[in-house]
Amino acid sequence: MVVFDYGFGNVRSAQRALARAGAEVEITRDFDAAMNADGLVVPGVGAFAACMRGLLAARGDWVVERRLAGGRPVLGICVGMQILFGRGIEHGVETAGLEEWPGTVGRLHAPVVPHMGWNTVQAPADSALFAGLPDDARFYFVHSYAVHEWEFRAADPRMAAPRVTWARHGERFVAAVENGPLWATQFHPEKSGDAGAHILRNWIGTL
Repeated sequence: MVVFDYGFGNVRSAQRALARAGAEVEITRDFDAAMNADGLVVPGVGAFAACMRGLLAARGDWVVERRLAGGRPVLGICVGMQILFGRGIEHGVETAGLEEWPGTVGRLHAPVVPHMGWNTVQAPADSALFAGLPDDARFYFVHSYAVHEWEFRAADPRMAAPRVTWARHGERFVAAVENGPLWATQFHPEKSGDAGAHILRNWIGTL
């Protein structure tokens, strides 16, 4: 498994958490290694625009696109999830994302921002990512921006609908998505204790 190192993620924390969950993990931006790994993790911290610049400079956009075209699993974490959407708007500046899903990443409207701390989520009953976890499991979030609406609709009605998990901090926002080989979380599973380790084991178990 590869944690993609494009300069904007907690790669060491992700590596340690994945290793504890039972994976053999390499941190790299090597193109061939990222393409051929059983699973690719795309972490992200900081600003949407800066993460996109780093990802593009490392050809990460091409890696993600080609992996998904071949049905190869990708897991986005925090801003690594946000950049999978169509665009991000921060301080009035709009930046194009990877457009794997339509939608806009915008500022959270809440009494306290950033949203920093532990929160429950509302996962669909058929979620594979949250399978085996109680409804009151809590996960660690650190973010000021989020996706507030799910806009994606499959063109082919025979395709399985994505599983979307929600959370609330002032307002409802997307906390996780499971969509074929592309999964993502707004929270940090690598910082979420036993519940986060369970999430990572669930993902590893699908590879």
